[in-house]
Amino acid sequence: MGIGSQIGMLAAMALSVFVIGGLWYSKLLFGARWCAYAGIDMDKPQGHPARVFGISLLFSALAAIGFVFVFGQPASLHLSVHNGLMVGFFFVFTSFGINYQFANRPWPMLLIDGGYHLLQFATYGLIVGLWPH
Repeated sequence: MGIGSQIGMLAAMALSVFVIGGLWYSKLLFGARWCAYAGIDMDKPQGHPARVFGISLLFSALAAIGFVFVFGQPASLHLSVHNGLMVGFFFVFTSFGINYQFANRPWPMLLIDGGYHLLQFATYGLIVGLWPH
């Protein structure tokens, strides 16, 4: 795969997080419940939007780079999505679970945040698996 194609794939992976998160944390799905658990007013911005989105994009890109670095492009779409689900659950979800227990956060909040990251990494696997070699 050429460098341009790799950059395109990584960009698609990093930006997919915003599409998923925009829906996941919207009023339509889990946003209102998450804000209630977090004690945040959903209608008041938290921090400067350019900073929040810029840093989030950076972290999303780093996660995408790390995913591709560890797994490359597996031989099948199934394996690639499987890798994403394994990372999302066994590394991210469980790490959040540890932190949430010590922070005494409610289980539904863990399910919302953990579910989002499980979907994030499954989507990373889907993008990598579908991207032309």
